[in-house]
Amino acid sequence: MSRVLIIEDNADLALGLRNNLEIEGYSVEVASDGSRGLARMRQSPPDLVILDLMLPGLDGIRVLRALRESGSDLPVLILTARGEEADKVEGLRVGADDYVTKPFGLLELLARVEALLRRTGRAALGTARSGTEPFRFGNVEVRPGPRTVTKAGRPVDLAPKELDLLLALWQRRGTVVSRLELLRGVWRYSDAAVSRTVDTHIGELRRKLEDDASRPKHILTVRKAGYRLAE
Repeated sequence: MSRVLIIEDNADLALGLRNNLEIEGYSVEVASDGSRGLARMRQSPPDLVILDLMLPGLDGIRVLRALRESGSDLPVLILTARGEEADKVEGLRVGADDYVTKPFGLLELLARVEALLRRTGRAALGTARSGTEPFRFGNVEVRPGPRTVTKAGRPVDLAPKELDLLLALWQRRGTVVSRLELLRGVWRYSDAAVSRTVDTHIGELRRKLEDDASRPKHILTVRKAGYRLAE
């Protein structure tokens, strides 16, 4: 599980970010000012830092400068106010890895967090496996090439996105796939796609493929992390 430290003095924003990151399976800490944030980074370095630049006392630029001068290469995502181009440029110059401009969309921020963790090799995720060969789980057989599915030998009619979702889970079979990864890989962040979109499609897959949708044996929920396909 990847650890994220949020350094943000706006309590409501920090709480919202924390809740949504935890839903996606991250372990999250919050510091309300720059001094506390810097101390936490030194005591127990997280995997990624979300840093607001406009902080009371020790501002975000000074926190970032102190972090980099100490030799730390922790990935840092800075939060900047709209129109504050100079702050954004200064943050990147001092050593920020990426930025998000307030107000920002939640999916955008989550995508940037995941991308930074992957880019720096700190993501606590399994390795994807792909292929076009037929595969089975339980009494279900899937043929990716012709995009056909049977259960106990009988055809099952899956909607295109339902099948795409099933294939995405199979590619990572045995490991947990977060809602964010599924949104990115299956829906490409279309305007109609929100976290509940994944849940709804998972429900349909269970209804069509599990013997008892209320007690699934193969399409499993991993609390606060995502979903897993068990063979």
